[in-house]
Amino acid sequence: QVQLVESGGGLVQAGGSLRLSCVASGRTFGSYAIGWFRQAPGKKREFVAAINWSGGTTSYRDSVKGRFTISRDNAKNTVYLQMISLKPEDTAVYYCSADSVRGVAGMNSDEYEYWGQGTQVTVSS
Repeated sequence: QVQLVESGGGLVQAGGSLRLSCVASGRTFGSYAIGWFRQAPGKKREFVAAINWSGGTTSYRDSVKGRFTISRDNAKNTVYLQMISLKPEDTAVYYCSADSVRGVAGMNSDEYEYWGQGTQVTVSS
């Protein structure tokens, strides 16, 4: 069983920055791919970014490329999502997820079997 705990969300003005963290339990964290997804009120959950087991491969949705950076520190069982130049449309609950089977930076939520509780990100205009 893998437990994921997100933190770092909050309220920020447009153009500001936040860094989200996802801490995972489990001794095999280094073999998991980690994905970040988000869900705004009234909208479907959508892919944001993902990183493979080694950190050597990342993927992003087009609207966050150049603004968000995903990284991982396997020694700390932690994945980060650095977000800069935030926009009001980035407002959502952000979830991290773990894929313990494939280990690749997939963009499909069906590939991830473990999910955190989410952290709220609110960007004011």
